[in-house]
Amino acid sequence: MALNGPVPKNFDADNADNFEDIEKQFSVKAVQHLETYWAILGKVRGSALRLTKYDDDIYEHLKKDFPDFDPAETIKEDEMKSKAGKERWRKFMMAYEKKVDDYNFGTILRTGPQFEYEEHTTIFVPRMQFYAVEIARNRAGLNDWIYEKAQAEKGSK
Repeated sequence: MALNGPVPKNFDADNADNFEDIEKQFSVKAVQHLETYWAILGKVRGSALRLTKYDDDIYEHLKKDFPDFDPAETIKEDEMKSKAGKERWRKFMMAYEKKVDDYNFGTILRTGPQFEYEEHTTIFVPRMQFYAVEIARNRAGLNDWIYEKAQAEKGSK
């Protein structure tokens, strides 16, 4: 079974068999997404980047629903994925169900803007959480260091 696009609308993840090939394909897609995003951040300052056509709405919605969210802080996975955290994020994400493609597709997120993608500095989240967090980080200029580092490395070659 090849997954070459969005998950079919009638796909029921709660009752699906846990096929190893499907898991591998989801993992490959998630890694491709992180590699693409990291490459873009190396070519464009995060503060100048738009991730979706709804960035302004997502950012304002994040500030309204999560007023204490600080994009500079390291994300506490257990807090985000607690019962209360999941419910808050589910409510937030569902506002984009019909707007943002693959809004709930599994994606890899760095736990802090100061980290690169590494085993102990990443978590697996739905795409809307990734968008919300990374849009906030980009607006705060917290990902600009990636561009600066890439440009310095390019210049030293």
